[in-house]
Amino acid sequence: MVAKKPKPLPPPNFTNPPTWLGVPSGLPPARSRAAVLGVPFDCGTHATRIGSRLGPSSIREQTANLRRVDPRTNIDVVKALGLVDAGDVALTPSLIEDSFARIESAVAAILARGAVAVTMGGDGAVTLPQVRALTRHAEDICVVHIDAHTDAYPIEGYNTATTFRHVAEEDLVDRKRSFHIGARGPTMVPGVFEYARKLDYRLVPMPELRRRGYKDVAREVLKTVGKRPVYLCFDMDFYDPATAPGVCTPTWGGATSDEGLSFLEMLEPLDVRVFDINTVSPAHDTAGMTAFLAATTMWTFLQNLARRAEGATL
Repeated sequence: MVAKKPKPLPPPNFTNPPTWLGVPSGLPPARSRAAVLGVPFDCGTHATRIGSRLGPSSIREQTANLRRVDPRTNIDVVKALGLVDAGDVALTPSLIEDSFARIESAVAAILARGAVAVTMGGDGAVTLPQVRALTRHAEDICVVHIDAHTDAYPIEGYNTATTFRHVAEEDLVDRKRSFHIGARGPTMVPGVFEYARKLDYRLVPMPELRRRGYKDVAREVLKTVGKRPVYLCFDMDFYDPATAPGVCTPTWGGATSDEGLSFLEMLEPLDVRVFDINTVSPAHDTAGMTAFLAATTMWTFLQNLARRAEGATL
């Protein structure tokens, strides 16, 4: 009996784990202006809401709902920036000192290639090693921290509440030109706002931001920071929990999605070297909408960069 000739097979086709918006993976080549990096770390110190170490994978998944082109300028954000996804920092969240060293090394590797690091936490503690990394490549750094909390509390230890206390104690940034914007709600200890100001940070609590208006505060930030290199930190609990429920520490009275995204566009002229978005907690998210908004917030920052790269204006 003669065996039948098997049917020809289609060419091999493999599915790869998703990158951010399907961009190429790896460290940025010379032509890249920006690289995405996941920082899957959290301290696990919150009493009930633990899980932001899973934030990067959730945000990447939700980029399936995004597209590459900004219709206002017709700029392909991915192409204009040569955007790549460097993957996740390999770390063990329970090992804080080792994890911080690995985060610093990964961010420094991106900055060394002349690209902007666009990072996804993780909780607010991931900011400290990233600021340390930036000091290896820039001087006279300013921080613009958009958050429901100052993360500069008068308590001890390395955790989400002490990030900017350590930044101050290590003298990493120009604090008199650095901002904490959007703070509100109850705190675990008294004197939090006073302590942030004692550390020489400029504090704009949420009630003041609403009273003055986003445009006025953005003008102050741009004037104060000028052309200095910036670490721009955007905590997802800046948004109201009705808009972004899946965060580590939800706090009522926050921004709407339109307010947050528009405010970020107002800050476009800043010379941002690291953009850090954090505190997405998938276990507390609803249909992935917080992760989707986080991805959209990242996209908004990236289209700011792309517009500058292409010399376009809105």
